[in-house]
Amino acid sequence: MSNAQIVDHGLHQGYMLKEARLHSAGLSVSLLNFGAVTRDLRFLQGNRPLILGFEDPTAYLYNPGYLGVIAGRVAGRIKNARFALNGQSYQLDANEGDTLLHGGAQGLSHVCWELELLSDASARLRHHSPEGEAGFPGAVDVSLTVTLEGLAITYDMRADVSAPTPISLAQHNYYNLAGGAQPVRDHRLQVDASSLLVLDDANVPTGEIAALDGSHHDLRLGRSFADLDPEHRGSDVALVFDTCRDPQLPVATLTAPDGLQMRIVSDQPCAQVYTAATLPEQPGALRGQRIGLAMGVCIEPQGFPNAVNLPQFPNVIATPDHPYRQRLRLEFGWD
Repeated sequence: MSNAQIVDHGLHQGYMLKEARLHSAGLSVSLLNFGAVTRDLRFLQGNRPLILGFEDPTAYLYNPGYLGVIAGRVAGRIKNARFALNGQSYQLDANEGDTLLHGGAQGLSHVCWELELLSDASARLRHHSPEGEAGFPGAVDVSLTVTLEGLAITYDMRADVSAPTPISLAQHNYYNLAGGAQPVRDHRLQVDASSLLVLDDANVPTGEIAALDGSHHDLRLGRSFADLDPEHRGSDVALVFDTCRDPQLPVATLTAPDGLQMRIVSDQPCAQVYTAATLPEQPGALRGQRIGLAMGVCIEPQGFPNAVNLPQFPNVIATPDHPYRQRLRLEFGWD
């Protein structure tokens, strides 16, 4: 008999809210059909939460901090919420001043997906985004397959499009490997990145790529967040992975004070590292947790933000002949 299950949470604001609960030998995960949210990810030894989450699934219908979502169609920021493609200009639905953030107010993070179990340890979510949604060209059929295997979880993302259109997804967990009762300042992060994207005053890449040698955000040897941010201002930086790396090996490692590690394997060119500097204090966290400033860190592998306006950046345009693919694997274990 299967140990996996789909729990029906009923009708809320017109959405039938459902949750898949999966298990492996070392991990458990709960997935919501709204926003393709990872609501709860646990290390079964000690029943330790690894991400921030809400106890009440209906809290994700608001979710201004994007906890656990799949962000898109285009993760990160697009300058002035517009871009040109094949000689045509597209005006998008700005949701952060004049900027488009994470696909807009009705991006993939704030819509209902179809949800099905594949096995005790795997589930698939699907969503159809119609042509013109948020101002983007082309219709998109996006799918996310989440699979547990021992002490690892894999997110396989795919988007098939009807016409050329930008696609760049990001998984947006807030990680706290110590359980979430205390801030992540004592966590240590190592990233195989020798450069970063220079950002403007609106946190949008300008097109310049700067070397990290000797700079504040050089994490190649690993640093604690307390060392990285002694003034408690928070970090929100786009680190560019080394192009000569082996994509089968971890590109970043997050380590808790007691030595529990999360190794990140990604096929994406960069990652946004965000230490919840503007995450509002919110009630209703998972038991024993707090949701708020510096309580978690997002490590979001993705395509270069604002690449649609910067031709020197790696291409993020998917086409019917070249659909979008991303694979993210998180491996947990002890230092």
